Amino acid sequence: MKPLPRAIRLIDALSERSGRMVSLLVYPLVVILSIEVFSRYLFKSPTFFAFDLTYMIYGVVFMLGAPYTLLHKGHIRTDVFYHKFSPRWQGGIDAAVYLLLFFPGMLFFLIAGWDYFYSSWSIGERSSLTFWRPPIYPYKAVIPLTALLLLLQGIAEFAKSLYAALKGEWPDE
Repeated sequence: MKPLPRAIRLIDALSERSGRMVSLLVYPLVVILSIEVFSRYLFKSPTFFAFDLTYMIYGVVFMLGAPYTLLHKGHIRTDVFYHKFSPRWQGGIDAAVYLLLFFPGMLFFLIAGWDYFYSSWSIGERSSLTFWRPPIYPYKAVIPLTALLLLLQGIAEFAKSLYAALKGEWPDE
């Protein structure tokens, strides 16, 4: 087996580090939710900020955790037969799926996400769910960022799949 080329290792490292960093947002999420629960049920006085902050933080964790999940093969796969195939067949199937479904979907996600963020940023959009009305465009910036990071990780995964399809073995990771 051959070690991965430097560019693929760098993309994998970016997904690994960004995933670990974004996972730290779970701690403030738990603190904010705990404050809300205590405030709401013990003092009968819900907070004005918890709802907006929790959906934004959770959304960031969910979205920016996707490239990390792709790196660690944690996304849904229908592998009734897949795990029985040789690495050559597995790589061929994966490479075809990346080319035919993943890349077109992520390009659409990037373009649509950028448009969604840009229109929000250009009008200084604010949340209308609570009277606090925090700015929402930084939250929407996560959409094209996620698409970009997923595209990068997809390139790395496609290269690994292509290697397996051509060589009959998965590269050392």
